[in-house]
Amino acid sequence: MLRRDSNATHPALLLHKTQLSGLSSCLGKKPTITHQKMFHIFQYQPLRLITQNSLSSMCLKLMLSRPVAFAQIWKSWFSSHSLLGKKNIILMGPPGAGKTTTGKIVGQKLDCPVIDIDDDVLETTWNMSVSEKLQDVGYEEFLEEEGKALLKFSASGSVISLSGSNPMHDAGMQHIKKNGIVVYLDVPTTVIMRRLKSKQMDRIVGLSPGISLKDVLQFRKQFYKRWFDIRVLCGGDVAAEVVAEKVLDAVKRYQDTELETFTSTRSSRTGRSTEEDSHKLYFSDVVIQGLALDGGLFVPERGLPKFTAEEWQGLIEATYIERAQVILEKCIHPADIPASKLAEIIETAYGENFSCSKVAPVRHLAGNQFLLELFHGPTASFKDFALQLMPHLFAYCIPRSCNYLILVATSGDTGSAVLDGFSRLRDTDKQRIALVNFFPEDGVSPIQKSQMIGCQKENAWSVGVKSDFDFCQTAIKQIFTNSDFTGFLTVEYGTALAAANSINWARLLPQIVYHASAYLDLVHQGIISFGSPVDICIPTGNFGNMLAAFYAKMMGIPIRKCICASNENNVLTEFIRTGVYDLRGRKLISSFSPAVDILKSSNLERYLHLIGNEDGQLVTQLFNQLENQGHFQLRKDLLGKLQQDLVAGWCSDEDCLAAIHSVYSTTGYILDTHTAVAKVVADRLQDRTCPIIISSTAHYSKFAPAILRALRIAEINQNPLSQLHLLSSYSALPPIHWGLLETLKKTGNGDHQVCAADMSVLMSHIETLIQNHFMKLLAFLNSLILSQNWRNRG
Repeated sequence: MLRRDSNATHPALLLHKTQLSGLSSCLGKKPTITHQKMFHIFQYQPLRLITQNSLSSMCLKLMLSRPVAFAQIWKSWFSSHSLLGKKNIILMGPPGAGKTTTGKIVGQKLDCPVIDIDDDVLETTWNMSVSEKLQDVGYEEFLEEEGKALLKFSASGSVISLSGSNPMHDAGMQHIKKNGIVVYLDVPTTVIMRRLKSKQMDRIVGLSPGISLKDVLQFRKQFYKRWFDIRVLCGGDVAAEVVAEKVLDAVKRYQDTELETFTSTRSSRTGRSTEEDSHKLYFSDVVIQGLALDGGLFVPERGLPKFTAEEWQGLIEATYIERAQVILEKCIHPADIPASKLAEIIETAYGENFSCSKVAPVRHLAGNQFLLELFHGPTASFKDFALQLMPHLFAYCIPRSCNYLILVATSGDTGSAVLDGFSRLRDTDKQRIALVNFFPEDGVSPIQKSQMIGCQKENAWSVGVKSDFDFCQTAIKQIFTNSDFTGFLTVEYGTALAAANSINWARLLPQIVYHASAYLDLVHQGIISFGSPVDICIPTGNFGNMLAAFYAKMMGIPIRKCICASNENNVLTEFIRTGVYDLRGRKLISSFSPAVDILKSSNLERYLHLIGNEDGQLVTQLFNQLENQGHFQLRKDLLGKLQQDLVAGWCSDEDCLAAIHSVYSTTGYILDTHTAVAKVVADRLQDRTCPIIISSTAHYSKFAPAILRALRIAEINQNPLSQLHLLSSYSALPPIHWGLLETLKKTGNGDHQVCAADMSVLMSHIETLIQNHFMKLLAFLNSLILSQNWRNRG
């Protein structure tokens, strides 16, 4: 199966490009393609160390300096071929990363040739040491000479250790990368500086008076990130033997393109019958499909990767963007999205779009309580972390021969975040990707509604539904599983449906990063040492944010308690305390924290699948019972597992407002209504033996009427913009959110469509939107083509 069909094929696949078109690509079906894996033993070919012109003498000297019997060469080539084939393993990294030492160990393990570019190529070619050459010609000329030598070098089935400055020559790296897998030995800068302290410094290109070693190392990172295929994290105290094993493991993962598959939470491991069970599904597939055909949610079949303590510690000095790159690289196979492309997407998502340079800063509140501020994105909520990233992942993964309509249900914050995120796609992507956002017309705050309406773009719209969030979410699930309707849209309009709610794995995955980052920030600030536990308290309704924190714990972050905080819609709290999920006779209550006004928690399904030993039949039974009878009850053993992981509490609207007033009075900081819910629950449930991180999931200005009421303002103007201006006069922390203020200034209330809570009405809206966007766009493009043809004839 071809993993990525819309862009360049990943080099590890060894496949011919296959053009996918028509109905099969729209439906996400991909032709099965037989391909060679690099683990297969290839037919023997003689070992090649091909050099050109001036490097021919180097080759002879290399052979003479390393006498190896012919039989040993044969054995070396044959055994290493099972992993390498004709490819080289190319080790890249800064001076002091351990490339040479690691390369020798990897070469011994594979029983294949080892080539050190500094010693075996450059110094042999130049007949002088690297340091002598650097002093002789200077910095810029040295890089050019080094690049020329690299361009003339070629090898097969070898382990190659690059010089620290090789990646700074584009043409040279393009040449050597053609026949190799570039492995970046990523060592923290502080560790490199400690290692180099006692070594010669005259071989380091760019080091000069006025330019520190730290500056040189920081400058070079951009080049290392540009070229690598695989990153291997190398902590300060990790032995070279361990690093070599990690290199081999990483290369094996890179080569095995079928290693990381996904399954549905409702999939049976025996007697599989659904279409997704008969074909392997990868990250790119589940990003596009969103919801499994059996109604379940996708999860990684082999679970999430785990980081060692040393690997986490290597990220303590890293920026948020760097942490995100490292974590997501381990969760997304490079056959789906190559590391260089993923880095580009992450930098686009978290670069200039966030008002705080730290992206997700941790702020001390009081005592041992800390706030994880997740509202510095363009729409002022934690949803921006996923929805600035996910649209670019989606656009990269989908085939180019089909249009896509994204369906979203929101209880408030997701709406504006998803509209903003998809509006930032390139124009060519916006022509084939559109989005409709369904929200409860009377179930969000006035500012949230104004923001959603104001964020509408040429390819993205908001539709108010005369019902609650649970209806919107259930309706979208039913639409996805209605094969008659989805098939009709595909055949009639060439348009497939996809999801951007947290039911989509690409929505959930980025949320793991900020929970891990918050812990690392506390270590970096000296609040705790690595390994010391923390508690995390999260206001949660759909359970996605809480599940992401639990995933971070599974990946190695020392989280002790995950505390779920609910408002008066406390079905989750009761479930965690009793094991009974009961919706009978329960009606949704509108509260001051509307994003938590949810009764059916979608992502709970993924958690139950996890603690239920991935028993899809059990999950199906539980959620069918919830759908048909309005309740289900966990077995005692599963309840025991759940209560080891989670604790829960809830608070009333009155307690929420009182907490906002109290915190502002004592600290000058204003909590939003959701963060206040978490603060109340944290006060009640934490035992104060370790720090607690409270997720501050939205900016308080999104809920201005409730905040003004909490601050004891008697008369509140109903105009959202006036409310924000009044709040800004308090000069509180944090200041009024820049993006929200600008959006409300531009749009006012605007226009949007409203529809009844009826499935057929929603489906009619969807079809009309497709007709108005894709069909009119197609007609426009056709007219342009016809017009151009007439001009050409003239």
